[in-house]
Amino acid sequence: MKKIVSLLFVINLVIAAPIFGADMQNEIDHLLLFVAETTCQYERNGTVHTGREAVAHIKQKYDHFKKEIDSAEKFIELSATKSTMSGKYYQVQCDSHPKVTSQEWLLQELKKYRAR
Repeated sequence: MKKIVSLLFVINLVIAAPIFGADMQNEIDHLLLFVAETTCQYERNGTVHTGREAVAHIKQKYDHFKKEIDSAEKFIELSATKSTMSGKYYQVQCDSHPKVTSQEWLLQELKKYRAR
């Protein structure tokens, strides 16, 4: 009986793993599109970038850290939060709103996306 329960547990993990992976990838894809399409200004190391410019850099970092990323939050932390060279946090300026860190901005969008 224990072997059957263990086998069913393993089968469940094998079946569920791609589903969880797909959810994470959908969230990351959404965040990349969100950055690419934004009209907000994305500041990295003191230089202001468009969303399209910012997403190109984020994708490079994502490719570099991909093996370490196991959630959308980890994607944000490693790929879109701060410079690995200078340690400076990325900032986002949207219209007349106060600047926020890109991490805060993306976590807020992730929360909205998950609530849909």
